[in-house]
Amino acid sequence: MDSTTAQRNRRNIAIFGRFALVGASGVLVNLLVLVVAKKLGPDAQLVFLDMPLTRFNVRWYHVFSTLAFVVAVVWNFQLNRVWAFGSTGKASWWSEFRPFFAVGLLGQVVGLGLLTLLMHPGSPLALPTDLLDDSSGLRTRLYWGQLLVISAVTPLSFVLHKLWTFSAVRTHRLEDADKP
Repeated sequence: MDSTTAQRNRRNIAIFGRFALVGASGVLVNLLVLVVAKKLGPDAQLVFLDMPLTRFNVRWYHVFSTLAFVVAVVWNFQLNRVWAFGSTGKASWWSEFRPFFAVGLLGQVVGLGLLTLLMHPGSPLALPTDLLDDSSGLRTRLYWGQLLVISAVTPLSFVLHKLWTFSAVRTHRLEDADKP
């Protein structure tokens, strides 16, 4: 392995480490917003919107998850931009936020599908209601479902952000790698 490749690998590991720490804080923000929305909103299983001419519904847990996503995506973007990818000053906030949001939205759409599979009682992937009976915070299916969804979409999110969203990473500028 030549020194340029080794340098790039060290840089990518450092970026991923910072991305992971930002992501961990984003998970906390996401779950906090979800908990507050669930506590203040209607029953998460109630229908929010009946999809006309289909047998599908948008339920309140989809709305709560999407609200949590929007708050967490802004949080994560700002921290990733400043710290993980160090791209502040290389492009305008909006020019980087648009692809960041697009990547997040793709993850959210995939995540809502997975969350539906985890929450729908007729799904083969449904979380067990005997263990997760919603009797306490740690036994709330929606919280565990959201956590599983976040875990599932994070690897895709990292790769797309690394390759597309942030200009310092996109252009592979090694001199930007050591900036905090």
